[in-house]
Amino acid sequence: MSDQPIVRLNVLAKDVENAKQITEATAGNVYIGVMVKNFAAINAAVQTVREFQQVHVPVSVGLGAGDPAQWHRVIEVAIQTKPVHVNQIFPAAGYTVGALESVGHTEVIVNALITPSGEPGKVYIGTGPQSRNYKEAVSCEVAAALLQEIGVKSVKFYPIDGDKHLAELAAMVKAAVEQGIVIIEPTGGINAHSVFPVVATCADNGAQLIIPHIYTAFVDKTTGRTDADAVATLTRSLRR
Repeated sequence: MSDQPIVRLNVLAKDVENAKQITEATAGNVYIGVMVKNFAAINAAVQTVREFQQVHVPVSVGLGAGDPAQWHRVIEVAIQTKPVHVNQIFPAAGYTVGALESVGHTEVIVNALITPSGEPGKVYIGTGPQSRNYKEAVSCEVAAALLQEIGVKSVKFYPIDGDKHLAELAAMVKAAVEQGIVIIEPTGGINAHSVFPVVATCADNGAQLIIPHIYTAFVDKTTGRTDADAVATLTRSLRR
């Protein structure tokens, strides 16, 4: 990757038409999230992802509000659709990488969900259905080393409450980069304003691909549609 970090927003879309609008407005420089939690059945989620892919939308298969109970459904959908991006809990991230490799899908970003502990340099990696009940922190260095060992190349840091956890974000990014993990995905409460210090923090600490997840900030509460022009405008601003 180049010295200049790439910033690519991860946003939602109401439907295929909305997803296509966002993709075209950003010249494809975006990920469109499809949350498996929103579907009663796996087949319905798979169908939606495929409909997005048919109009060249870069799909990010997600849990849905970081719900750890959805981790296996994410794998099932991802195996069938081979998306460009997959969100996963920390305990299942390596499993997900292996499952996708087993079906020949290696050109994919799989992240691992890590949670801030409230103390810079310490994080929670127990983000699974059972492990999340144990609030035992580990160092950012240990968390990053574990991801490096299992072949996970992206850290999803959630929830960061906008720009309230910048010191913790900086420590996590630095530790990840030292392990060769240069993709960072800050998530939770980020809007079109707080995204700038968040991205700067990631870039200043060595991230090369920064994927801020901005979900509700662009969604029209009346129509449920994501404002494609707003996403495109912010995308351009973040490139400067």
